[in-house]
Parts: sequence; C-alpha cells; structure tokens
Amino acid sequence: MPGGDIDDEDADAPEPQPEVPAVGFTAIEWDAYKADADGKAGADVIHALAKQLPNRPGVYRMMNAAGDVLYVGKARSLKKRVTNYAQGRFHTNRIGRMVRETATMEFVVTRTETEALLLEANLIKRLRPRFNVLMRDDKSFPYIVLTGDHPSPGIFKHRGARSRKGDYFGPFASAGAVGRTINSLQRAFLLRTCTDSVFESRTRPCLLYQIKRCSGPCTGEISAADYQELVSEARDFLSGRSQKVKSEISGAMQRASENLDFEQAAVHRDRLAALSHVQAHQGINPQSVEEADVFAIHTEGGQSCIQVFFFRTGQNWGNRAYFPKADASIEPAEILGSFLAQFYDDKPCPRHVLLASPVDEQDLLAEALSTRAGRKVTVSVPQRGEKKDLTNHALQNAREALGRRLAETSTQARLLAGFAETFGLEKTPVRIEVYDNSHIMGTNAVGAMIVAGPEGFVKNQYRKFNIRSTEITPGDDFGMMREVMQRRFSRLLKENARDLEPDGAATPGEDEDAFPAWPDVILIDGGQGQMSAVRGILAELGVADKVVAIGVAKGQDRDAGRERFFCADRGSFTLPVRDPVLYFVQRLRDEAHRFAIGSHRARRKKEMTKNPLDEIAGIGPTRKRALLLHFGTAKAVSRAAVSDLMAVDGISETTARLVYDHFHEK
Repeated sequence: MPGGDIDDEDADAPEPQPEVPAVGFTAIEWDAYKADADGKAGADVIHALAKQLPNRPGVYRMMNAAGDVLYVGKARSLKKRVTNYAQGRFHTNRIGRMVRETATMEFVVTRTETEALLLEANLIKRLRPRFNVLMRDDKSFPYIVLTGDHPSPGIFKHRGARSRKGDYFGPFASAGAVGRTINSLQRAFLLRTCTDSVFESRTRPCLLYQIKRCSGPCTGEISAADYQELVSEARDFLSGRSQKVKSEISGAMQRASENLDFEQAAVHRDRLAALSHVQAHQGINPQSVEEADVFAIHTEGGQSCIQVFFFRTGQNWGNRAYFPKADASIEPAEILGSFLAQFYDDKPCPRHVLLASPVDEQDLLAEALSTRAGRKVTVSVPQRGEKKDLTNHALQNAREALGRRLAETSTQARLLAGFAETFGLEKTPVRIEVYDNSHIMGTNAVGAMIVAGPEGFVKNQYRKFNIRSTEITPGDDFGMMREVMQRRFSRLLKENARDLEPDGAATPGEDEDAFPAWPDVILIDGGQGQMSAVRGILAELGVADKVVAIGVAKGQDRDAGRERFFCADRGSFTLPVRDPVLYFVQRLRDEAHRFAIGSHRARRKKEMTKNPLDEIAGIGPTRKRALLLHFGTAKAVSRAAVSDLMAVDGISETTARLVYDHFHEK
C-alpha cells in the first residue's frame, strides 16, 4: 500500500485484528484498518484512510513512524472525525503537531458510541499516549473487608482484586484512613483482626482481648451467637445504618445499668464513644447523600487539579487530589470528562457522580458508566442544597491543593536553578539521581538510587541494587559503588542510548513533558575515594561527559552543615551554613540514606526468615508446607532418612532423595 493508499484487493482481505483488551462488554464487532506510511506522514496518510472508513462509531489510534501511540480517541462517526483531521484546519498547536507526526493509524469499529468511550478509556490507561489527558496517579484504593469465609469473621484492610468472600466497604482515600477506622471499629465491635492461622493456633486470649480490642472468639471467650451479633452490628454500621446500631448499643447500656451490671454498661459506653470517634473523624457526613463520588476541577498556571471525595453508606471516606497530565490548551470540561472515564475503568462506580461543573458528553459518560456498573449511574451538576455544598467544598479543596502544588513547584524550580548556579552547570537539571550504600560489616549490602526533579522526589523511579559480586571485600564501599554505577549506566546505555545526541540533548521528537531517563546530575554520598570509583566507571562506559558527578562528603564530626563537595572541574569546597542549596542537597542525601537503610533492612529481614528448604530446586510452597507440617522444623527435615521423607504426602522417592542429598552432600 505505497503512499498510504488502500486498493480494493487489500480492503477485501483485512489485516489481522489488533490486540485490544477486554473492556467490560461483549459481542463487539472488530474491524481494523492500517496505513503504511512509506515515508509519508501527517494529513496525507490521514486523508488516504478517511476514504475507506465507515460512518460508524469506534476508536482510532494515531501513531508515529516508530510505532509509538500519539493519541487515542473515540468518535460517533469514524469517517467524519478522521476527515476533520485530514482537512488541516486545527484549533490548537497541539492538534497540528499531533497530525504532523502521525504516520500510521489503527481503528476499531464498535456497535455504539458508549462502547467506544469505554474502549477509549481502557486504551488510554494501557498505552498512555502523550497527547491524551493522562492520570498521573493510578494506585488502587484500599477497602475494609468483613470476611465471610470463616465461622468467626474478621475485619481487615484490603487492596487489589476482591478474591476473598466477604463484604467490602470503601473506597478509602488512604491506607492510613483504613487503619485508623479499623482501630476505632475494634473498640466499637470487638472483632478479630488476626489471621486465620493465628486464630486456629490460639490456646489463650491475646493482648487485644486484654485491652478490650477483641472479644476473644478464638478461645471461646464469647459465644458464637454473640460474636455473630457483633459482626451484624459492624456490617450495619458500615452499610450506613449507624443510627440504628447506636440506638441498640445505647439501649443495651441502659438495660445493663438498670440491672446494676455496671461493668457491662461501661463496655457499651466505650463502644458508643468509639463509634462517635469514627464519625467525628470523617469530616462532612451528608444527610441526603448515601453513595456518591464528588468531583471538582481547578486549572491555573497551565496545570489542573481534580479533587474527589468518596461518600459511601452516608459517610465520608476521605478525599484525594489528582494532577492529570494535559496540554494547557485543553478545556477543563474535556480534561475532567476524560479523567472520569479513565478513573472508573478499573474501579467500582457509585450510584451517583456529582460534579462541580459540566463535562463534555455528560449523558454519554453516564450511559457508559451505567453499562460498566450493570445498573443506573447518574452524572449530575447540583445547583442547590446539600449536594451543591459538597461540590463547592470539593472545588475549594481542588483550588487549595493546586495552589500548594504551584507554590512547591515554584520553590523547587528556584532550588534547581540555585543548584545549577552553585555547581556551575550549563542548564538547570531536570533529573538528579542520588546514590548511597547500606550494609552491616559487608553483609546484605544494598545500593540505593533516589530521583528528584522539578516536582520533587519521583518515587516510581527509585531503584535498589542488591550487591552481587563475590570479588568485593565485605565492607568495601568503593567496590560497591563501582558495581552500582556499572549496572545502572550499562542498562541505561542498553535501553535508552537513543536519548543521547552528541550534545547530550534528548532525541528530537521526544515528548518535552516526559521525565527523562538519563540523569543530568548524579550525587554520590561519599568523598574523593567514592568519586574516583564513579568517574572510572563513567569513563569506561564513555558517558563521563554526559553526566555531571558530584560527591557529598560528611563534614567534620559528621555535622550537618559542614558537608564538603567534590566536583571534577574544581577543588573541594563547602557552602555557607544557611545556604538554601545546602539544605536542598541535605534533603536529597537524607532521602537516599533513608531509602538505602530501608532496602537493607528489608533484605536482612528476608535473609533472617529464609528457610533452608527454599534452596532446594524442585521443592515448591506445597511440598515445603507438607514437609514442615510432618516434621515440624527444617532441622528435623534435614535429619530425616529417605524412607521417612517418603512417608510425607506428595513426596516421591525421587523428591525424597533430592531433599536427602541436599542436606547430606558428603
């Protein structure tokens, strides 16, 4: 198909269908069309495709010559939408640039525009095209689960797939909010929080029973019927029937007091106080909103903040701020509409979605959310009453959150500019990497890398390096740093070599907003010795002139404020004690130190709990569990004869010989 033309023969024999993920509906009609760029790009390719497209709803993908997806969109009529792109009349520079870079397009025809909207949101989240509105934070939300697969249900924090049988309540804005709520619910309903294995092994009540945080069902301190009543009360409370539960507890307290059972009355009193504590820490608790999410968007300075509040069972379960990536030319209504479609792509949708301002295609969005949820979902903009107050409150929080972010970004920008001036850099750094090592007498040695940029610490870019070399003398910090540098920059050269031009700039055509893979500056927690090791590796790999390396040595008596800096083109020097750049570097170094110590402790803990059976190839979790249940300990397994090992269920003679030989090499 030279030049992007599609002749009749090719049209009658469609190419293989593109891989498209399931999006929650069935019986979709798939059609795929592709254009071979053959050196051409832009409106010419799009114009050739537009002639072949149907007047039907669907989703289109615009890709550059390298095959990277630039944009994913949906249309009521694919032919009309793509024709508009081919005409060359663009409202914004963003769309014009997107069209000019397009070398290939792919299309999926759907039955309805609703299905197209759902598929579009799914593809945007999976492919993350740089010209779309993108969610920056895609973490799953925590929930509270009241288990239903055990005679004595427990209450736990849950995140991820709902594979366990039980009742789920949420979402909560943070894991901390879940922990605080469960802590209060323990005092109110005395439900267990121990695992099933711990529950089965108890022979006497644990400390939680002693401090009145658990009713002790594990050892029969409470009857099964009474415990189920507590579970029922907890379920009612989390389901929004809090007044009913409080009335019942209050009545029980009154009856106990009349019967002169003051100890039991005090228990009910403490439970009421705990329930009040839960509700007091939920902020706004609306009377007319039982299940809804409240959204508001505020834009300023080319950035956007979307604030969402979660209301379930008539209670406020917290809020979270999002800062989606979007071009400054995109209107707030379009940003919020695209964000909502992506937000509910993998999350349960409430019955009501309340907005502070209208969004594009609001009715279509409501229909799409209803299709995904399998029930009616309303999307509305309240005009008066309590619901209007909730959206106003969300808008105020969005405005304040964006204000804080802009202030922090401005401060960070000034610090980075000051950093560049202090260390004589040619340009303000965008990516700073900080390295540190952690070990105890050379054992469980770990190298750590943290990353900072214009928006602060970039934690999804952090990396840890378990020191593997057997040639390094235990405790040799220089050798450890050499290994870390070797592994880090060897991988960068392998995976991101094309990002470097002769002048050190990013490859033309790359997204200017994308966070770079190559660092502008690396900070090493160490003195001249560490820097010699680092520069040697950088020179060996041929990237010494691409990255600025700076050493940060602790000052006299290891006092903060007396740090000495080592750079290649100047001698060592110090900064004034109250210099903001010094504070900035100290923050970077302390974060690297924290991450390195945490990684080392995690590795050391794993090493301490390591089981000798883990080292035997062919012995998986099931066989290991069977051996430990039969013999009690790994030490007893090591002493067992082959015949004894064969007596364990699931252990054949071959496997028994494998285990025996592992512990009896001689």
